[in-house]
Amino acid sequence: MVPPITTVQHALDYKKRLQAIEPNVNFLMSLYLHQDITPEVVKEAAAAGITGIKSYPAGVTTNSSAGVVSYEPFYPVFEEMERQNMVLNLHGEVPGSKDNDITVLNAEEAFLPTLKDLHKRFPKLRIILEHCTSAAAIEAVKSCGPTVSATITAHHLFLIVDDWAGDPHSFCKPVAKTPKDREALLKTVVSGDQKFFLGTDSAPHPVINKRGDKVAAGVFTQPHAVGYVLSALEQGIERGVLKAEDVTEEKLRGFLGLNGRKFYGAEDKKGEKVVLRKDGVKVQSLLKNADGSVEVVPFRRDQKTWSAEWK
Repeated sequence: MVPPITTVQHALDYKKRLQAIEPNVNFLMSLYLHQDITPEVVKEAAAAGITGIKSYPAGVTTNSSAGVVSYEPFYPVFEEMERQNMVLNLHGEVPGSKDNDITVLNAEEAFLPTLKDLHKRFPKLRIILEHCTSAAAIEAVKSCGPTVSATITAHHLFLIVDDWAGDPHSFCKPVAKTPKDREALLKTVVSGDQKFFLGTDSAPHPVINKRGDKVAAGVFTQPHAVGYVLSALEQGIERGVLKAEDVTEEKLRGFLGLNGRKFYGAEDKKGEKVVLRKDGVKVQSLLKNADGSVEVVPFRRDQKTWSAEWK
């Protein structure tokens, strides 16, 4: 978001705007880790019901120019977050560096020592490594204690580097990696490991921002995110990466909702359910706002996927 949300009042105002659009959703708000975030701001945020703070390394993705250069200045902030039981959400990459041989392909793996260091320094701090794309990231999260979890997106369950290299609408950060990395993500989804849960990282960038000499990073999955997960697992079975018996209702309940609710301490709404139907919907080729001034291309446009109906 521009400008970044670095004050409690800005976060609360934004929440009101979201609730006006959909009053039945419980929005868990975050601040943007920035030099304006102090231990005092953390205390104020916790008292106001703000859930966490999101960290972007400077310049690695869309709207991250005000992000973190070094984590050391924020150690007092993390200490206070521990005391207030807030969540640190990490975009797990380091900025590209020709001198250090860092590119979009290994920026996530190069960040993993930082994840482990932060966990070692602040063992009670709840940390989420967001949108994992690699087998190395999965193993790093597993190696940490119970206060570290991770999200996996729906689109990373489909994509490899060859896909986004030819399609700007499949380009996101961190970028999709190799078939082996995709295999690790699929297996993690059906592993039953409560450290991992769905995080869509859905980004509805206008078509115009997906063209030209600087393509915006982000994939728009939100309308069909749950269905995409099922379709990806189905493809995993077809390729022999997974077995049909690996995909159980219990594991899907955990990955799609319960694991995340548990980690965040969010209310578990009893009685709610999702009805899934195979090939129940065709993804639109293009979405427009009411006056047609903004156009967005959904992920896997024109393809069929599982439908999801909330009851």
